[in-house]
Formats: sequence, C-alpha cells, structure tokens
Amino acid sequence: MSSSPLPAGRLLDGVLTGVLDAAETAVPAHALGAPASVGAPASVGGSADVAGVAALLARRVRADAGRPLLTFYDDATGERTELSATTIDNWVAKTANLLVDTLGVTAGETVRIALPPHWQTAVVLLAAWSVGAQVGVHQPGAATGAGTAAGEGVAAGTDSHDDPPVAVFVTEQAVDDPAVVGDGAEIIALSLRPLGGRLAQPVPGVLDFAAEVLSHGDRFTPPAPPANQRFLARLAGYYARTWELAATDRVLTTAGYDTPDGLFGGLLAPLAAGASVVLCRHLDPGLLARRIAVERVTAICAPTRYDPPRPVASEPADPTRPPRPDTPAERATPTVRHLTTGLP
Repeated sequence: MSSSPLPAGRLLDGVLTGVLDAAETAVPAHALGAPASVGAPASVGGSADVAGVAALLARRVRADAGRPLLTFYDDATGERTELSATTIDNWVAKTANLLVDTLGVTAGETVRIALPPHWQTAVVLLAAWSVGAQVGVHQPGAATGAGTAAGEGVAAGTDSHDDPPVAVFVTEQAVDDPAVVGDGAEIIALSLRPLGGRLAQPVPGVLDFAAEVLSHGDRFTPPAPPANQRFLARLAGYYARTWELAATDRVLTTAGYDTPDGLFGGLLAPLAAGASVVLCRHLDPGLLARRIAVERVTAICAPTRYDPPRPVASEPADPTRPPRPDTPAERATPTVRHLTTGLP
C-alpha cells in the first residue's frame, strides 16, 4: 500500500530520537527500573516493569474496573463524558480489532493520528499501541512538518519519512486535507461529537469510525510489544513515581498527545499509577477553579496553570452574632500540584 510520508517530526518512544533522546539524557537508566520480559506479570503501583502499554491498561482494569479512568470536557460544546477503565478497555479492544480486521494493520506498520485532545484520541492511541503499530501523532492545525511521530517498532535512526502510514485517523473537517491524510492510506474519520456520533454525512472513500467500530468485538489479545514500546511503558512508570502519583490522584490536562506533557501527564503516567485523567478541550479559564473542585483534581500537567485565590481576611468575630456557615470562598482551597516532564 503506497502513501505519502509522515510529517517530519520528533519520535516519542524507544528509538531515542528527538523527545526520547532528551529523555535518555534527562532520566537516569537506573531510575527506569529493569525492563520486563515479554509476558511477565506486572507488579502493582507505579512500577515500570510492565511489558507494554496494553499491559498498563490491563493492570488498571484488574485493579479497579469501574472507577473513572478518563473524564473528558469540551467547553465549546458543553460535553462531559466520563469513562471507566472497563469502558475504555472495551473501546480500545473494538478499535484494535478494527485496525487488524478491517484495515489489515500489522505490528510494525504506521498509523497516523491527526486528532485533537479528546477521549477518542486516547482510545485510538491505546489501540494502535495494542496492535504493535507505529503511531504518528500530527496535531490538527499544525503546519506540515510540525507533527510528532510516536514510532513503535522502528529501528534506531530510521527517518519517519521512510515509514508512510497505512491508516490515518482524522476529524471529519480534515478528510480533504492532503497535508494530513496523505495519499494512499486508509482514512478513518471521527466526528468527535458527543456520544460518539457519526459523521454529518458519508464521505466517499472514508470510513466513519463511529459506524465501523461498534460492530467489532470487545476482546483483543495484543501481540508481544516491540522493545521500544516496553521502554515507553517504563518511562511512563518513571514519571508516575517521580510525580508520586497514586490511584487517588486525578490529573487535569489540556495538552495534546503530540507533546511530552500531554502524552505522559495526560495519559501514560496516570495509567501506570492507576490514577485518573480529566482531559479538557477548549478550556474556559473562568471554569477552571470550579472544575478542579468538582472533579477533585489533585494535579495539573498542561500549559494551563492554576493559582488558587488568596484567602480573604476574615472580619473580627462578633460575639453577638451566631456563627455563619462557611461560604465556598472561605473553605479550604485544595492543593493542586503542577507536573511537567521537562522535555522539549
């Protein structure tokens, strides 16, 4: 199958090019822990000794299947979607089966994901890793050449231009953009509407993700992950431990998955720690404080920062008046940690 090359960009996993070149320099090898042998059982907590990304998800399902894994907000549409570990796992399995059975993707082939921060983007990423594919992440709206390839199974030093994608996941607005879809790859379009809605209208030669995915089975057995994906899982475990993430943590992010903070802080490190993610698209800054309180956010890993308001000085107590109930502004402001990978 012929296709145009991936946009030039950094590689986000074990080929140690670009971003992971920086990670190799910044993260001591001993801090990553020993790599797991393929098929070895994963230990609990934020340990890095798991075989691959699919093992991280499987461990999260075993630990607490019903607890929210990802809560998605889109402040432009008012959408709020909460997905448990089981629900995410079902979507990932269906999408992995779509990749293999409908698109014929095999381990080592490249899948391009040109989608914004969204819960379905996380699903497609996890599914592509589950089948052992390379993952090229191209942020919508970025200039050609600014994409990021999260390459799985690529030999060290391989240029992303040598590995054209066999499948491209895009928004329905981008199906005609040659800079995104290329030429010759299978195109799968997502509406990104609430409740996983279908495309507004069929597009010739384009698969409607919502129409195709639900017919596939919700069980998938991943192949052995490539060595660089095992490195990616170890790095996720490293950040989970460095940030001291626990199952009780809820990490808010607005970053795209084409950035280190978005990839690790908004998906992989919380997954490794058994934590939860609150993913916000089109975040309204005026809603941030309330969202942190309502969603019990404990950490932020995103360009967005949260500086809690300073406590208002209380008036001297009047002994002639009964005490009044606390107002929301007077209640203790939750402590929110700011996380960053420190990678360019």
